[in-house]
Amino acid sequence: MIRDITVGQYYRTESFVHRLDPRVKLLGTFLYIISLFVFSSVPGFIVSGALLVVTIWASKVPLKFILRGLKPILLLLSVTVLFNLFLIKGEPVVQFWRFTITREGIQSAVFLVIRIVMLIVGSSMMTFTTTPNQLTDGIESLLKPFRIVKLPAHEIAMMMSIALRFIPILLEETDKIMKAQSARGADFESGNIFHRAKGMLPILVPLFVAAFRRANDLAMAMEARCYRGGEGRTRMKPLKYQTQDAAAFGVLTLYVAVHITCKVLW
Repeated sequence: MIRDITVGQYYRTESFVHRLDPRVKLLGTFLYIISLFVFSSVPGFIVSGALLVVTIWASKVPLKFILRGLKPILLLLSVTVLFNLFLIKGEPVVQFWRFTITREGIQSAVFLVIRIVMLIVGSSMMTFTTTPNQLTDGIESLLKPFRIVKLPAHEIAMMMSIALRFIPILLEETDKIMKAQSARGADFESGNIFHRAKGMLPILVPLFVAAFRRANDLAMAMEARCYRGGEGRTRMKPLKYQTQDAAAFGVLTLYVAVHITCKVLW
């Protein structure tokens, strides 16, 4: 069963990755993203790719479901590749008119595409296998040690949870407003970029009004339920580390160790 959520999509199934503690998945995703930029070599990308393949296999999320998330960044990838191919100086490989493609430019473009694709797919695996509530609980738990410096961990997690919940509501509201304005003769497609930007005003004004109204209703509802912050609050499903979380930490430790070894040897 697949259902839309606010940070991508959540694929509901039973797998090893789904049962992991959200704190483990957050730390693992953070380490994985750092490794993509720190260990940027062919052996490093092979190790990162191997971990990504194993994670996809263990999550039981269909590959086509994962690749669907790459469609929005195809334009960004194309522009990035073109800039790297034609603007990086080095040993010329292909020359035509005023443009020169260098060996260093090709290498930089290939590495950058691999890094971006791995980054998007790797971070998407966390959202595909973790619900928004689990994510906010994990973030709050990881931020608790910073309460020593007066960091409001619960309030930050609550704001993130509310923001995530509001995104699909605002998207639905935007769709309704656009359909209503189109029925009244509004044109959002023709004209140059300035005319299109001006045409967005009939959408933005009622959207902001609706957003503020919903925020006010939510604040009143929270006050009516005597919400007073995170002090003394309990959870219906408290986070607990289990055996599979220890195994995941072992895999992450091995992953970092292999990366460091590759960095030293190559």
